[in-house]
Amino acid sequence: MAIIGEIIKKAIELSSNIITSPDPVTAQNQVLKELLEKAKNTSFGKEYDFGSILGEKDIQKAYASAVPYFDYDKIFNDWWGRVYSGEENITWPGKPGYFALSSGTTSKTKYIPVTDDMLNSIRNAGIRKVLSLANFDLPSDFFEREVLMLGSSTALKKSGGHLEGEISGIGAYNIPFWFRRYSKPGPEISDLSDWDEKVRQIALKAPEWDIGAISGIPSWIELMLKKVIEYNKLKNIHEIWPGLEIYTPGGVAYDSYRESFSKIFGKPVIILDTYLASEGFLATQTRRETDSMALLTNNGIYFEFVPLSPENISEDGSVSESAAALTIDRVEEGVDYILIISTVSGAWRYMIGDTIRFTDKEKMEIRITGRTKYFLNIVGSQLSEIQMIKAMEELKASNGINIQEFTVSAVRKEEGYIHRWYLGCRECRNTDERDIATQLDKTLQDMNKNYKVARTKALTGVETRIIPVKKFYDWAELKKQKGGQTKVPRVMKEDLFSEWENFLSSASTV
Repeated sequence: MAIIGEIIKKAIELSSNIITSPDPVTAQNQVLKELLEKAKNTSFGKEYDFGSILGEKDIQKAYASAVPYFDYDKIFNDWWGRVYSGEENITWPGKPGYFALSSGTTSKTKYIPVTDDMLNSIRNAGIRKVLSLANFDLPSDFFEREVLMLGSSTALKKSGGHLEGEISGIGAYNIPFWFRRYSKPGPEISDLSDWDEKVRQIALKAPEWDIGAISGIPSWIELMLKKVIEYNKLKNIHEIWPGLEIYTPGGVAYDSYRESFSKIFGKPVIILDTYLASEGFLATQTRRETDSMALLTNNGIYFEFVPLSPENISEDGSVSESAAALTIDRVEEGVDYILIISTVSGAWRYMIGDTIRFTDKEKMEIRITGRTKYFLNIVGSQLSEIQMIKAMEELKASNGINIQEFTVSAVRKEEGYIHRWYLGCRECRNTDERDIATQLDKTLQDMNKNYKVARTKALTGVETRIIPVKKFYDWAELKKQKGGQTKVPRVMKEDLFSEWENFLSSASTV
């Protein structure tokens, strides 16, 4: 019997019963007050007169009226650039000890401040995640097993008066000492910046570990697990880690990977999702009955929600200044919203770049539905990422082609534009690309009336190119974005898409 595991399990169950969830409306109002109070004497707080906002009867309304929306470029150019240069008390008291490096939809690196208050917020969210395990009926011996977290390097780079690296690396660097014995792959392997060498070392050490949970982006976790299986001559990963019970994909849509992971796993595994971004730990799954995640409404992050519609989003994916943001008491289920956050790291009315949808308003449960940068609207097609993903699922259902990665761009032609899609599959079959294009086009027309209208005007055609999914990973490696929190871009602008096609052309000749 797992005596220590039983003790830990009982302690978690007891703690989860004692701690109650706060009223989200009250909690969010309090979070905003605390943010404004703490930052009122910073340069940003003085610029937007946080003191006066705090004196208003409706501070949420006053805050939204006084402070504009910020995307990354605007807040960095106006404010965070000064923080990065070492100035104090700019958007948050003091200076941040860390900057999270983020590069998602383009090759441009972003520098996101991570304060001590944010690290505390992330720790508190981690505790909430651990306490939610009481709802998953896990065996006692699970709580004695180790956790494998595949992220970016924990060998953070010193720059000026701060350290910088990806948020997964910063998180691993700040793991509590008592948890380190449970955390794998350990500091020596975690410090490696070469992703392939890191995976090779994991495969080598795998027989020595007793892994109960894995965390990481699906595309990279899949490749890592396959390497462990290949190196150790296994049929499935449960032959070496029989106690593996949980996989946390980190907020990335898991459905397109479900089939390939079913071949890797030897038995059912609980998919426990979390929403940890460079800007903060926003939500975590707390129930087994759903794959939605509960927003953390009392943890140093204030949320606003802008309905996703053509009039509310600019062509570059930023929020229109005229767009009205809703507070948490006014949201509706089943509607896609652009997420706006204000945080204890000095982000103010910041567009994080994700769209979400409430699946259960009472429990404040959400799903990530896409990226604002993946809103394709150059010729009025108004395609959202969630519609693109659904179209891929339709192709799989009708053709049996398992599309794990894709990217699309509007390509200029003399007579107008076409949408050119690259579809990455694990096992590419002899499928007619013209037939796939026709089916994809029809599916999107049936799904989106704006797209259908665009197809009668400037959007003159649709092309698909089916390629091995490995090409997407090779591209990520070329861009030095392999592993960690990096996600393959779903929509590319003209310049990046030209680079992508040149890469594919040169790669095919090697």
